[in-house]
Amino acid sequence: MGDTGSWERDLGVALHELKEKDLYRTRRVGKGPTGRYAVVEGRRCLSFCSNDYLGLANHPAVVSALRAGAERWGVGSGASHLISGHTAAHHALEEELADFLGRERVLLFSTGYMANLGVVTALCGRRDTVLEDRLNHASLLDAALLSGARLRRYPHREVAAARRRLAAVRGGRVLLVTDGLFSMDGDLAPLPQLAALAQEEDAWLMVDDAHGIGVLGRGGRGCLERFGLSPAEVPVLVGTLGKAFGVFGAFVAGSETVVETLIQRARSYIYTTALPPAVAEAARAGLALIREEPWRRERLHTLIRRFRRGARQLGQGLLPSETPIQPLPVGDSRRVLRIGEALREKGIWVGAIRPPTVPRGSARLRITLSACHTEEDVDRLLDALEQVV
Repeated sequence: MGDTGSWERDLGVALHELKEKDLYRTRRVGKGPTGRYAVVEGRRCLSFCSNDYLGLANHPAVVSALRAGAERWGVGSGASHLISGHTAAHHALEEELADFLGRERVLLFSTGYMANLGVVTALCGRRDTVLEDRLNHASLLDAALLSGARLRRYPHREVAAARRRLAAVRGGRVLLVTDGLFSMDGDLAPLPQLAALAQEEDAWLMVDDAHGIGVLGRGGRGCLERFGLSPAEVPVLVGTLGKAFGVFGAFVAGSETVVETLIQRARSYIYTTALPPAVAEAARAGLALIREEPWRRERLHTLIRRFRRGARQLGQGLLPSETPIQPLPVGDSRRVLRIGEALREKGIWVGAIRPPTVPRGSARLRITLSACHTEEDVDRLLDALEQVV
């Protein structure tokens, strides 16, 4: 038998090293609902670190739908979808999402991480290749590794490099996978070029549009609407309910054949408890608001333009982004932590992002805007950045 004490010591040493490198992660305990303000460890702050892009997480209609759903369905689903956990609430949400996105079918998953794991492992195996953007979300990279397929990566947004990687593939099927809107850089994948490349090379394109659906496009249908791409060009679309929808959960949109394949093969769908039906009811309310209140997207983009204009006037070097995710590069992990703490002292809460979430040497403030913010909120953020950064 091994020395369990030495194992414990090794873990302790590793944790100490993370602290020494300013890479140790801590949880801050918040009080109150998600919204413009957050009470974090006793301090009331303007929050610029939530993914609640449309301000729906505490919307009365969404809260009411959750409450009514719990009264009707109870709190838990009680089982997986394929046993007894699939209710009329889940089914209605799937059908409404399919109609919204112009897809044949939608399949609900409990989380976005599970959706990505389920899709890639169901569609790909050892003889296949998964080609991914180097800055894809961790769940997409993990999914490729778990599938047993050959994982190949190309430099961020470089279509020519992706083309070279595809040309080198010999045998098997190819799944080309990318985020639609990159969560740490705020930029968009070159989807029209990737879609054309996939069709040229007889590959399938899969897009994780977790941060784009609800936010981008005239009707809020995300990156595909923003670029005018059809379901035929992007056979597999992944979205989340935990960001613009303001709720929790995720989904995969595709053809009848794709969805039925996932029902039969996606282990992260088959072997887990279904999303609570009350949450599905809340997501239906969130979807209705996305469809019926386009002013939320319009307001959000007005705030984005105001923030970027103000930051430019102050000489703040933001990364290029037309989205609610506005990264401000800092570089050094220790410095980004100091800046984040100084902002909190001024009543501004912004995410301080460090490796390994982002590449080494690219620590940053990840500033996220929401339709629930006001122009005065944005100006206050700019004033704080001017003083601190």
